[in-house]
Amino acid sequence: MLLVPPNSDLEINAFQTASTIVIQKSLREGFGLTVSEALWKARPVVASAVGGITLQVLHNVTGLLSHTVEGTALAIRQLLANPEYARWLGQNGREHVRHNFLITRHIKDYLLLFLALEQGGDVLML
Repeated sequence: MLLVPPNSDLEINAFQTASTIVIQKSLREGFGLTVSEALWKARPVVASAVGGITLQVLHNVTGLLSHTVEGTALAIRQLLANPEYARWLGQNGREHVRHNFLITRHIKDYLLLFLALEQGGDVLML
C-alpha cells in the first residue's frame, strides 16, 4: 500500500495519468474529486456506488460502479480484458466532466440566466 500525503497534487496527477484504471473504493463519499480528475484524464474508473460518485460515474457509460470487493475485482478484470471498452469509457468520462463539472459550464449557465432575465422570455435561443 502506498500512502500519499494530501498535498501531493503533482504525484497524484502523475499516478492518475499513468494509470490504466483508476479505482475509488469508498464506503461514503460526497463529490469525489479524485473521480472527476481521473475521468478528465480519460481514465476508466471503477468506483463504489455511493454518494456523489454516482453522479460522476454513470455505470457502463463513464465507468463501472460496484457494491462489493468481488464486483470491483470483476470490473477491473473486464476492463483489463477489453482495452477498447476501457478507452471508450474513459472518453465518455472526459466528455461527462466537460459538460457537467467544469467551471466553464457554470459560467455558461450564469450567462444564459442573465440573458434570459434581460430578454424576459422563457426560451432562449443561441
